[in-house]
Amino acid sequence: MSRLIEMRWPDHGRPACPPPLSQGELQARLGALRDRMEEDGLGALAVYGDREHAANLHWTTGFDPRFEEALLIVTPAEAHLLVGNECLPYAGLSPLVQAGAVRLHHVPSLSLPSQPRDGGLRIGEAVALALPAGAALGVAGWKWLEQEEGGGHAVPDFLLAPLRERAGAVRDATRLFMDPATGLRATVGAAEIARMEFANAMAARALRRLLGALREGITDFEAVEAAGIGGLPLSCHVTLATGSRAWQGLSSPSGEILRRGVPLSVNIAHWGANLCRAGWVAGDEDDLPEAARDTLETFVLPYAAAMSEWCALMRPGVTGGEVWARMRTLLPDDPFGVTLNPGHLIGLDEWLSSPIAPDSAVPLRSGMAVQMDVIPTHPVHGSTRLEDGYVIADEGLRAELDRDRPDLSARIRARSVLMRDTLGFALPETLLPLSDTGGLLAPFLLRHERVVALD
Repeated sequence: MSRLIEMRWPDHGRPACPPPLSQGELQARLGALRDRMEEDGLGALAVYGDREHAANLHWTTGFDPRFEEALLIVTPAEAHLLVGNECLPYAGLSPLVQAGAVRLHHVPSLSLPSQPRDGGLRIGEAVALALPAGAALGVAGWKWLEQEEGGGHAVPDFLLAPLRERAGAVRDATRLFMDPATGLRATVGAAEIARMEFANAMAARALRRLLGALREGITDFEAVEAAGIGGLPLSCHVTLATGSRAWQGLSSPSGEILRRGVPLSVNIAHWGANLCRAGWVAGDEDDLPEAARDTLETFVLPYAAAMSEWCALMRPGVTGGEVWARMRTLLPDDPFGVTLNPGHLIGLDEWLSSPIAPDSAVPLRSGMAVQMDVIPTHPVHGSTRLEDGYVIADEGLRAELDRDRPDLSARIRARSVLMRDTLGFALPETLLPLSDTGGLLAPFLLRHERVVALD
């Protein structure tokens, strides 16, 4: 019978610093991008980025805007990066800029308000320099809108207008990067897996420190301070919701006091990782409101069993529709209330897209970095959460990791053994846990070392 067991949260070793994006890796990405442009009949591609929406631009160049907007214009023969005042020196970190494969242009209008606008090029001038007149142009923003939503481009009009004026036909090309079936970013290779494992490991250490610091009477600020969150960029704000904000899961610390018998949720999301847990500020069932004292049996344990089956489905060839249907069967609206996709792809952006949707024929593929992001919510039982990052890997990708990154493979094997043999998860060989927190579900957060073990 599934139960709670006492165990220290494991530490399978700290990964070495992540491998930097190399010129060769980025040249290959730029080449793949140009191949796809040719297949799609595009004479040019404009890739937008800003502080909140940097993933497509960073994937292509290794550069992410700070403070400002930026625009990359790629043609079959050239690539031009338009940046503002403060990004002008920072963009030099891109190996493609260093190699001259991407030409850098100062466009002061991309700078923050009230900063100097002298020197450099006006937006229209830069677009005219980079974009051939009349070219068939694809525009990649940070999401696409379906036709029933009205279509359109997720790019500011002050950039879209001069692009339209210069180009011939203009169409949205965001799917070229982000589509779960065909997007260039929908799968990752060995180097990217190493970077994502580093991010997940950093977030896991912070989460473990935070949970270990939870005490009745401290503030949510004190709890987050105890996490010691590392220096990697965040893909979303750190959240901690409890007290009067317990039902507003996206809330950040605000001064709430931790009290027994109140729900709590927390997440830490670096680029390539988002670890989240939800439960009760409690030591056991007796600390819960009377109506919620059956939460473990009726809510938490069935959820954990469903997440074990979710793991079992993470194999190349399984369709997203199969995963959706099985999760809806195991986690019905009453009592679980799951509203979003039960799992999605993750990258530098916390939610890239998802192959998991109703009737989706999109198959899971080797190299997909997937987030176990299945969010139940109930007015009495609150929430419970096992949100961690994984990579789906066929035999070839696993062999590559064994050969080229044996330390990483050893940590993954140790995590997998713990999830299968100690926690009872039906983890297939094809699903690689990226963090030491995989499978660790503590419903009573004041005793976070009491975790669920499945039969």
